[in-house]
Amino acid sequence: MSDKPIVLVAAVALIDVDGRVLLAQRPEGKALAGLWEFPGGKLQPGETPEAALIRELKEELGIDTKESCLAPFTFASHAYESFHLLMPLYLCRRWQGAPVAQEGQRLAWVWPQRLRDYEMPPADKPLVAMLQDFL
Repeated sequence: MSDKPIVLVAAVALIDVDGRVLLAQRPEGKALAGLWEFPGGKLQPGETPEAALIRELKEELGIDTKESCLAPFTFASHAYESFHLLMPLYLCRRWQGAPVAQEGQRLAWVWPQRLRDYEMPPADKPLVAMLQDFL
């Protein structure tokens, strides 16, 4: 048994009509700054992963989506030094608005076969192969 806290973070692979996936670069000043990740964030107390994603997508990218547009896909379970991350990854192909960085982060629409070209946090890396196989 571990004495590390478990941190629950929801993430989403936004997939555009061309089949590209949106990645966001972690801004300076945040842990793992400069690495690319799937959009999302920590759940607030009592919040479902879907509600967290809807909130985070509005806050981080200025887009709106509905729970019915979020399809559970897979998850990551990764032990970092000071906590254990549990991260469900959803797929989303339908949203309103165009994603625009609201928090100074860089965004990139990436072809699935090019996802490995972007340096990612350790927890995100295993998700790439699963996405590539699916898309």
